[in-house]
Amino acid sequence: MKAYSIPIALLLLFILFSTIGSRQHPAGGKIILSGTCPPGFELNENNECESRNLYLQYSSLYDKGVGGLKTALPEARHKFSPQQIDLGRYLFFDPVLSNDNSISCAGCHNPDLGFSDGLPQSHGIKGSVLPRSAPSLWNVAYLRTFFWDGRSSSLEEQMEGPLYSEDEMGTTPEELLSKLNNISEYRNLFAQAYPVRGASDDISLNEIYTAIAAFESSLISLNSRYDQYAHGYHAALSQQEIEGMNVFRSFVARCAECHTPPLFTNQQIAVIGTPSPEGLPFDPGAEIPYANKDLRGGFKVPSLRNIEKTAPYMHSGNFKTLREAVAFYTKGRGHAVPEDENLILHWHIWEPDLSEEELDRLVDFLKTLTDETFKPRIPEVLPSGLQVLVN
Repeated sequence: MKAYSIPIALLLLFILFSTIGSRQHPAGGKIILSGTCPPGFELNENNECESRNLYLQYSSLYDKGVGGLKTALPEARHKFSPQQIDLGRYLFFDPVLSNDNSISCAGCHNPDLGFSDGLPQSHGIKGSVLPRSAPSLWNVAYLRTFFWDGRSSSLEEQMEGPLYSEDEMGTTPEELLSKLNNISEYRNLFAQAYPVRGASDDISLNEIYTAIAAFESSLISLNSRYDQYAHGYHAALSQQEIEGMNVFRSFVARCAECHTPPLFTNQQIAVIGTPSPEGLPFDPGAEIPYANKDLRGGFKVPSLRNIEKTAPYMHSGNFKTLREAVAFYTKGRGHAVPEDENLILHWHIWEPDLSEEELDRLVDFLKTLTDETFKPRIPEVLPSGLQVLVN
């Protein structure tokens, strides 16, 4: 058999998997959920989708030091059934989950925008403007906490926030259950995804949460040009991009100490002193959920994967471009902190004094983290009969 290079082999894999998905409205008008795992997963004998990627060949997160190429990923949340994942896909894109049928999960997490929404402050129902930007959902299967301030410890807990917030999707548990249980197509799909329950049983909240968590956990992005380089395909990166990677990993810039490969986050809260949007009060961030004044102005270190797609940047969406975002770190420790705030800045925030060329090379490198190979298909029709709405 011919030995294909990594990019060609992975392209063939993508072509194979891009044809896989649920069958919509066959004879009888019923949707049949997919029995095949999404790309990047393998179906086991228990009808569970197990995560598969080249990082599984590495045994430790730290064998090669901070920023090393051949380090392992944290343990993934996986082993959902393909039917649960596919059901979650329909729920994710269906505005029936909102109070007025005007917004879906995809309204703030658009697949074409790196599963963010392209806004400095996300929008909810009835034109409400939210205080923060929408974080990306790529690789959330590896994360331990959720929201910019890290206040939730599971995807199920996280999704209750936007679902039941009056300013976001504005529904209630009772309304959500009533809506879905009165849609025959959804009752059919939940019976497929949870076969141990009776076909006539009502849909439960836990089943809804599990299905959406299953879909979100399937959003894996680990086939960027950086990944191909890390696994031994040297030609995947240009010389300028390699130079940018070396700046990123250097003790001068120290980017990799917080945005640690291969997940490109250390999953910690960091106080870095970014400016508040004009006209808005200072955001206390993680100080509130953690009841810790030391975390005032602190936010989760986001993953940088697909960062090219998720502008504007930071929790506040203050920086329109990657160039502006990386330049913030070289302007001096605490330069944007309001005069009336005494923040305990993260010790990695200092004055690296990077040159204009080094900043340009950093941006070049960050763009190599883009990988949408396994971007899921948006449903053509929804079980609710509503129109698919994405931002």
